[in-house]
Amino acid sequence: MILVLFGFLLIGLPVGIAFSLFILIQPDRWNVSLDYAAQTTLDALLVYPFLAIPLFMLGGELMTQGGLTRQLVGVSKRLMARVPASMGHIMIGASAMMGAVTGSSVAAVAAIGRALGPEMLQRGYKPGYVGALNASAGLLGVLLPPSIPLILYGSAVGASITQLFLATLLPGLIFIVAIMIVHALRARHVLDGGIEHEAPSSAPVRSFAAEFTSALPALFMPILVLGGIYTGIFTPTEAAGVAAVYALLYILISRSAGSRQLGDAFVRAAVSAAAVMFIIGFTTIFNRALTLEQIPQDLASFAVGLTENPLMFLLLVNLALLVVGMFMETSAAILLMGPLLAPAAARYGIDPIHFGIVVVINIEIGLLTPPLAANLYVASLTNRIPIMALLRQIGWFLLACLIMLAAITYVPGIALWYHILPGY
Repeated sequence: MILVLFGFLLIGLPVGIAFSLFILIQPDRWNVSLDYAAQTTLDALLVYPFLAIPLFMLGGELMTQGGLTRQLVGVSKRLMARVPASMGHIMIGASAMMGAVTGSSVAAVAAIGRALGPEMLQRGYKPGYVGALNASAGLLGVLLPPSIPLILYGSAVGASITQLFLATLLPGLIFIVAIMIVHALRARHVLDGGIEHEAPSSAPVRSFAAEFTSALPALFMPILVLGGIYTGIFTPTEAAGVAAVYALLYILISRSAGSRQLGDAFVRAAVSAAAVMFIIGFTTIFNRALTLEQIPQDLASFAVGLTENPLMFLLLVNLALLVVGMFMETSAAILLMGPLLAPAAARYGIDPIHFGIVVVINIEIGLLTPPLAANLYVASLTNRIPIMALLRQIGWFLLACLIMLAAITYVPGIALWYHILPGY
């Protein structure tokens, strides 16, 4: 059954179409009607937490149209002005901040690539390295809340989205440091003139103050959203609504975007959300089929029979998910593999929040690994750099990501740090 689905995906069918075709050719196998399949698909979308997805997407699009990218890049430049190989660190910092607002890795790659890619090329960075760094830094966008993949995982397996958001904070910061270390070590090899320094500003304090003040509305958005969630003022779904309204009010008050830009933001958010919702609806039917055939339970029994060691189980999960991430779109992979593997993880006594972070990081690393490699292809198109040039430079960043993945997998305290907080 699963091989049929993977066959559809391997021949290049869009993910949503692959799932829908799979349902159409298999209804008799589960003794269900197409009416039942249609109703189940609709019911899957009428889940309250999923409302956060289009709202966070809308908030991110509105802030982007309102000049968010320019402001975040300005702050990052002032913060990193005196750091060796500063432009690369600026790209990393701006990508992390952009991702913390939009919740989308691909969106961060495209926005920051357009803003900083040309300048990095002018500074003498090798084109392939610029694209590889852009793609890798974009990965940080989903490791910091609010993260759409974490919302999908939490909703699919019934895990607390608030706890998932808390759990990913420390791993996200560790990934930022890891990517910065790789850049610092590689800079002398990818710069024509050796390690560059951005010239210090003649009035650094005053200039930074001006940049920081202008960017305060953008920087306050994640503080408002995450602060409200963690203090219990509102749920993650309500936080998404607050983010969208805040972004709209910011644009209307600052007049930083016209009616055309506002319309574009709503259209882009609607298209992106529709694509994700289409996948959610049809993967729900697929997961119901797996449940009817007791595949999650059989997989759990098989895993326990294969090894009773939870550490070995996590190693097998990592290897399997890294392969899945290479071939499947992120949303579909999370919605498929999360419910499939979570029961097995529970049999081993693995914390569900820790396991969720491991699953999402594994699948997100797939954004850097061919053949799918969405981040690489977006970075290639955005920076107009051949994909093969990126592939020659991505290895060091992939190695850093895999080392961090191993650390988070086998040191659960990195993800479960939030248990030291009152109430958790």
